[in-house]
Amino acid sequence: MLTRARRFLGFVLYSLAVAGGGTPAPIDQGLATAFFHEAKALSSRDRGRLWGSPLYGPMVFVDRVSRSVVANGPDAKGALQRSGDVWEGHLPEAVYIANTAIAWSGVHWTMVGWPLPENKHSREALMMHECFHRIQKSLGLEIQNRPCGHLDSTDGRVWLQLEWRALGEALLARGSARRRAIQDAFLFRAYRRSLFPGTAEAERAMELTEGLAEYTGIRLSARSEAQALTDALVDLNLGARKPTYVRSFAYASGPAYGLLLDSSAPGWRRHVKDLPDLGDLLQKALAIKLTPEWKGQALDRATAYGLRDLVQDETRREDGRKAVVAQFRSKLVEGPVLILPRTEALHYSFDPNHLLPLEGHGTVYPAIQASDAWGSLEASEGALMTTESLRIPAPEDPQSRPLKGAGWSLELTPGWNLVPDSRKGDYRLVQEPAKPALNGPVK
Repeated sequence: MLTRARRFLGFVLYSLAVAGGGTPAPIDQGLATAFFHEAKALSSRDRGRLWGSPLYGPMVFVDRVSRSVVANGPDAKGALQRSGDVWEGHLPEAVYIANTAIAWSGVHWTMVGWPLPENKHSREALMMHECFHRIQKSLGLEIQNRPCGHLDSTDGRVWLQLEWRALGEALLARGSARRRAIQDAFLFRAYRRSLFPGTAEAERAMELTEGLAEYTGIRLSARSEAQALTDALVDLNLGARKPTYVRSFAYASGPAYGLLLDSSAPGWRRHVKDLPDLGDLLQKALAIKLTPEWKGQALDRATAYGLRDLVQDETRREDGRKAVVAQFRSKLVEGPVLILPRTEALHYSFDPNHLLPLEGHGTVYPAIQASDAWGSLEASEGALMTTESLRIPAPEDPQSRPLKGAGWSLELTPGWNLVPDSRKGDYRLVQEPAKPALNGPVK
């Protein structure tokens, strides 16, 4: 077991190497082994009680700069070599680094980017969060990425924050006071969804994907109920400060609903597949029904949670957001673009705290790394994702290789090329048809 001083020294040396422009050393084998032991100990302590399945399994740490890999077990295709108690190797450029679950080299892994948090509690919560993603599909809970663009609007943000404030009050209260705060949260949740019909399914999908993962991280890393409640309150407070809620909101909502369900309906996790809305599960458990006058009640109760100040703050934010939206609209909708088709092979990594919806067009990812059948893309100044494509500014020179444009670079897979699209100045990536096989000798 490494001493605390040695762990700290490892992080200092890594930080100095990166800051100084040098090549960071390979992942510290001893430190990685200690972290694997931490994750395994948490899973063993749980004994599969939380989700009916052990959380710990195949896990890889990947250095974000050198792409070196340290794993807790072998892969299936010989990409990793045993070194002491771990396996080491290198992650191919086509596989993007992210905190997630990933199928690579014949194994379904929990992937965590290196370095991990120095704080042990934060590190354990992160590892358990990502371990949940590895088993999530086996629980019948599909991993879904469905950005909720309505949560970047003034009304969406206001009523989401009101829901969070009520959930925070509920976590702190007991008895009838807790029930009243939970009812307020339901009122605000229902009011928001009434303003944006058809969005409940997208919210539900994100709460099941990231909300349950964050709940799992908090539940398994906490050493007491008080610590779990404190961590959920911290997530609510941090969530309100994030630049956008489009994809990050579930990290705050999920733990709060999960802990409240633990105290109200301890067996709820067995039924989450059947009634996959955390709010609906809690409402059913507490037998809370909204009256026909619920909209008026929501407006009345919102005053007690700071509605007026929230509206003022969010109106000011909206003024600044409009300018940013106009810039991206000019660059990715009105200006010439390169259209990259989306296929089932698409993989991408991004910061969930900075997504920007462009109403009627898709979602802007200010920085994204993506790979698909057509190759590998790195974009640092914005890419527009739709259900069918990724869009980036048109290339400076369509004949250059690698392709480059304003804030992006693209390595093309052989057989893929640019062709002019229907709008002047636009291009589209297409795959050349395979050449027919030749019969007989060529003369």
